[in-house]
Amino acid sequence: MDKKQTSKKEDKLTFNRDRFEIAKSALSDNHDMGLQDLRFAKLGEQWPAEIVNKRKADGRPVLTINKMQTFIRQVVNDARQNKPSIKVKAVDSSADTKTAQVYDGLIRNIEYTSNADIAYDTAVECAVTNGFGYIRVGIDYSYEDAFDMDINIDRVINPFAIYPDPNATCADGSSWNECFVVDRLSKTAFKDKYQDAEVTDFDDDKWSEADGDWVNDDGVLVAEFWQRKEVDQEIVLTSDGRVFSKEDLLEDIDLQTALEAGTIKIVKERVTKSYKVTQTIMTGAEILEENDWAGKYIPIVPVYGDEFSVEGKRYFRSLINPAKDAQRQFNYWRTTATELVALAPRAPYIGPHGAFDTDVDKWQTAHKDNHAYLEYDGEQPPQRQPIDSGAAGGALQEALNASDDIKSTIGMYDASLGARSNETSGKAIMARQREGDVATFHFTDNLTRAIRQVGRIVVDLIPSVYNKPRILRVLGEDGKEHLQPVNQGQEVPHVGRDGKPEQDDNGEIVLAMHDLTVGKYDVAVEAGPSFTTRREEAAAQMTEMIRSFPQAAPVLGAPLAKNMDWPQADEIAEKLTKLDPTNDNKLPPEVQKLMAQGKQQIQQLTQENQKLEQQAAQDIGKAQVEMAKIELEREKIELEREKMRLEEKKLAFDAVEDVTAPI
Repeated sequence: MDKKQTSKKEDKLTFNRDRFEIAKSALSDNHDMGLQDLRFAKLGEQWPAEIVNKRKADGRPVLTINKMQTFIRQVVNDARQNKPSIKVKAVDSSADTKTAQVYDGLIRNIEYTSNADIAYDTAVECAVTNGFGYIRVGIDYSYEDAFDMDINIDRVINPFAIYPDPNATCADGSSWNECFVVDRLSKTAFKDKYQDAEVTDFDDDKWSEADGDWVNDDGVLVAEFWQRKEVDQEIVLTSDGRVFSKEDLLEDIDLQTALEAGTIKIVKERVTKSYKVTQTIMTGAEILEENDWAGKYIPIVPVYGDEFSVEGKRYFRSLINPAKDAQRQFNYWRTTATELVALAPRAPYIGPHGAFDTDVDKWQTAHKDNHAYLEYDGEQPPQRQPIDSGAAGGALQEALNASDDIKSTIGMYDASLGARSNETSGKAIMARQREGDVATFHFTDNLTRAIRQVGRIVVDLIPSVYNKPRILRVLGEDGKEHLQPVNQGQEVPHVGRDGKPEQDDNGEIVLAMHDLTVGKYDVAVEAGPSFTTRREEAAAQMTEMIRSFPQAAPVLGAPLAKNMDWPQADEIAEKLTKLDPTNDNKLPPEVQKLMAQGKQQIQQLTQENQKLEQQAAQDIGKAQVEMAKIELEREKIELEREKMRLEEKKLAFDAVEDVTAPI
């Protein structure tokens, strides 16, 4: 390496060391207070060291009744029960809603395989306990014997190892332009891990140029220095609608082949603003590694506690920080009460001279032994002197006051902690619990913001990490897994949440491109109960609905069984699905076709039956008319016959008159 390169590298090392000192100085107050809160709450270091030493030397009690853990666990476990979930949404015309579902399932699989729930829980517990916690996003090989890369979400167990950008004011780390992550290794471990390091002699003059923290008796400080810089980037639009950076286009052999063959063409070019993120691994004496990062965000996300700014300086405080004095008071007064009661002298007997001469041994042990009787001399029996318990009672009352002060400063009362309090009705208890949840909700809300930023980082990395044809495992909300082909260059069946190819209303298989390298996607976060909790609540609500409205049982039977924790619940749900009259469209296509044919035949038979009924009605009408005509003719004939009979009678009458007339 020539002198010019050496000088440039040394200047960069000096610059990096200076940036670390600035970051460390900006965060010193928060680190100091956070460490005090952590030791106070977790290690129970709640007495000043000089008082502890003095009391122990005098043989006096030093009690620590740590109430902080209860409040911390209440907030942390509430956040665990209401775990936010990442949802991906399509943004531009190149994005696809079906592909957004693949993003969702892929992110759930990333969270599952990398135990992201532990990272989230650790971060929020650090925020509640010491005022700040962090989550990391990384990239690593899928398996030991594979070349495919996967994204992972890791926990930061030591939040004091992170030194964020002192100039950033964002709440989720999205605008950080630099960040340090430090780790102290023993000198032996450092030499084993960085065998190619140039400066392994810790007496070298280069170490003296660095601050004393970089190397000491505890070991060597190794730092990751993350930097994000704004850069100009040339982008191109190809004829198939995809957008690439010109650098990626030139490096991609497949794209170059397609361009040479004329399969695709460059339609437009322009310069845009982008970000380049780099990782520099260094000690105080040299730069060990320099790596480029695939995304545009620094992959470290903060989870803050109580955040506020005073004269331009940001402060982060824990949940228990304002309650520390009340906790100290509680410890002091409980210790005082214990000391007054335990160390108070035994109440003596008072009597005249000579009263205790009889059976002296029994009288001398009467304060600790139970004797069957005590004898005395004299006219009056000895009387025990009463104990002055006022001081101990006052100390206990002060301890109760201090306990109430702890609750009021934190904002969580007995109802929030599951203990009985003044409330008697269920509504009053729930109202007080809500007050406690509202008082500490900013911790859970800050975790939601952080997980949203984790989602943005992962979505930003997916096109770079999963940019080749692959078959990925994706997970549904219920944890069911299925395999989904991506980046195949052609439409493939879209696998639904049930792990089977999704079908449209006509029974046709839904096809989609699922090209993870195309389109813009955004992230939203849904905070609420976990899937298991929501499933249990849904089962309880559906059961109540069926009780109040039994007619809904055929419709709700299948979803109710799915939300139960029975063995073979899914099989039972499938059988109950057949009883649901609204699920015809969910039957197999061949069954739906047969049912449609049956319905059509029924409609035809119904129409023919109606025609026959109409024809029969018409025929009956004609028959009735003919019968009426026949009846009319018959009546006419009878009428003619009656006329003829009348004519015959008339002729007979006329003949009689002619015979009887006088000649």
